[in-house]
Amino acid sequence: MTIPKRNKNSEITNQAVTLPNNILSVTVTKKQHKTTEIMEKKIIAPSELIINPDGSVFHLHLLPEQLTDRIILVGDPGRVNIVAEHFDTRTFEVNSREFHTIGGTYKGKPIMCLSHGIGPDNIDIVINELDALANINFETREVNDKHRQLSMVRIGTSGALQPELIVGTPVIAEKAIGFDGVLNYYAGRNDVADLEFEKAFCDHTGWNPLWAKPYVVDAHNELVEQIGRDDMVRGNTISAVGFYGPQGRELRLPLANPDLNSRIESFRFGDKKVTNYEMESAPLQGLSRLMGHRAMTVCSIIANRMRHDVTPNYKTAIRDLIATVLDRI
Repeated sequence: MTIPKRNKNSEITNQAVTLPNNILSVTVTKKQHKTTEIMEKKIIAPSELIINPDGSVFHLHLLPEQLTDRIILVGDPGRVNIVAEHFDTRTFEVNSREFHTIGGTYKGKPIMCLSHGIGPDNIDIVINELDALANINFETREVNDKHRQLSMVRIGTSGALQPELIVGTPVIAEKAIGFDGVLNYYAGRNDVADLEFEKAFCDHTGWNPLWAKPYVVDAHNELVEQIGRDDMVRGNTISAVGFYGPQGRELRLPLANPDLNSRIESFRFGDKKVTNYEMESAPLQGLSRLMGHRAMTVCSIIANRMRHDVTPNYKTAIRDLIATVLDRI
């Protein structure tokens, strides 16, 4: 690859560089009036950031110009329409696999709602591609000099792990405990994790070494203060890697650690206890912290695992929660 270079007379010359495997890091040296300025340009290879022929990002099929700074995330693609019912206007709608997006305005401000599907692996796709839309130039593949911060609130459903949490209660994942291992694949993981909480949790539960090491990350504090009020519980939420065995549900197959939920329920770290299970908040909050975005999750409790209570008729509570978050984001 050849890049332009200005010589001391401000004339452009070419400098050949060797490109590493998947990240193309180009150093440009500019000399002017006896001052040398080194500029690192990080260029993302086509194999690492796949851009569709129409200029949209690979999985989400969103264009950079469609991205808004405020984003509502939901799991169910059908729930996107419920959120968008509140919008003043709709400017676009995109469907790709489980990823359904509607963009528009709410009370005059740009906003979009995106479905991420089920599980932490989908969150890895969604957050990386949203960040790419925000902070990578899709024409040059260079990382932008100026960082763009996104504010993302996930609205979901969850199962309670404490008997006092009644069905219908909205719970904020003030801390999220990742059983999925996603964040462990990224540099800087320890810089955004609560390592003391992690150790105490693993010691108390007798963590199975065959499982991914848990990571604990905080939601963005300012966003929590903005969305959370007295009508929401501040909790500590587990993001499981599955719905059945990984959350202690036993159907036909026996569990490797059948007493895990009782150990989790009895865990205390100072005045903190684990409140609920879901499957996405930890990678959402962890990746967002590493990337410099604001993110949090609030879930409506639809089952209490300790009391064996459940309500399949949770849609009213979800609709109320959607309206509340939209007014506060």
